[in-house]
Amino acid sequence: MTVRQARPEDYDAVAAFTIETWADRGGSDYIHHVYHDWIAGDGERQRTFVLDAEGDQESPSEELAGICQGVLLSEYEAWAQGMRVNPDYRGQGASMHLSKALFRWARDRGATVARNMVFSWNVAGLGQSRAAGFGPCAEFRWGMPTPEADAEPDLPIVAEADAAWSFWTGSDARSDLKGLALDADESWAVSELTRERLRAAADEDRLFVASEDGTRGFTFRNRTYDRPGDDGEPETWAEYAVGAWSDDEAARALYRAIARDAASADAEKVRVLIPEGVRWVSDTAYARVGVSDEPDFVMAADLTDPAVVES
Repeated sequence: MTVRQARPEDYDAVAAFTIETWADRGGSDYIHHVYHDWIAGDGERQRTFVLDAEGDQESPSEELAGICQGVLLSEYEAWAQGMRVNPDYRGQGASMHLSKALFRWARDRGATVARNMVFSWNVAGLGQSRAAGFGPCAEFRWGMPTPEADAEPDLPIVAEADAAWSFWTGSDARSDLKGLALDADESWAVSELTRERLRAAADEDRLFVASEDGTRGFTFRNRTYDRPGDDGEPETWAEYAVGAWSDDEAARALYRAIARDAASADAEKVRVLIPEGVRWVSDTAYARVGVSDEPDFVMAADLTDPAVVES
């Protein structure tokens, strides 16, 4: 089997083994919907790989054993996503071949860490990731407040980026999340939160800092986007890169600030990345805010370790 770059001509083969990926959980995969847009972005900072079961670089075949994509999120952070293995080739090391090719590609471009995200219920995916060289990193859930134009925070809300950064560097939320928040550009990806991102959010009125008797927490809107709802009609979502706070009163104030901001952005649905843990989840519930049913896991591979990249 040969790892090579994905081509437009590979669409039918990829769709054939990905379209039913989540059928046993009542859902469908996204890769066959975005495939052509996905590979159109390939370049120096992104590469989509397929595992050719019968061909090679010179003579590619139509029989594929798997697919994955690597993206550079920063000068040193790579993201691995869309790992899918053709059921006909499971147990033959397909995910290992793809992961190692992605690691080498990312390392050649200066990345020192590669991360991925695996649903906590996806036991097979967790095992594949560990076998490929990923180790445990962080876990999170989604807080899901309802947009509300008249929501009033109980604490003063300001847009002080440096105060938010100082709070973040010493917070339990940062420790639990290993410094990660939703990435600014790549959807469903996390990267290290920087002071510059907080300053940009403040400049664009997207930063919300709970401040009374000191800084007590912050959040910021990452982006808004449309996705199909249960009825097939598009819904507008507002996404907040991270929620971090010191106490339940600050959590409630931040969620109310989010509800008001999401309404001003004409969002119908909201999601906020929060650390997984009884403190964060119970604070969210105490604020009368919905929480996702299950956590998501982030895993990381050390690309400075030759054994991880080459083995």
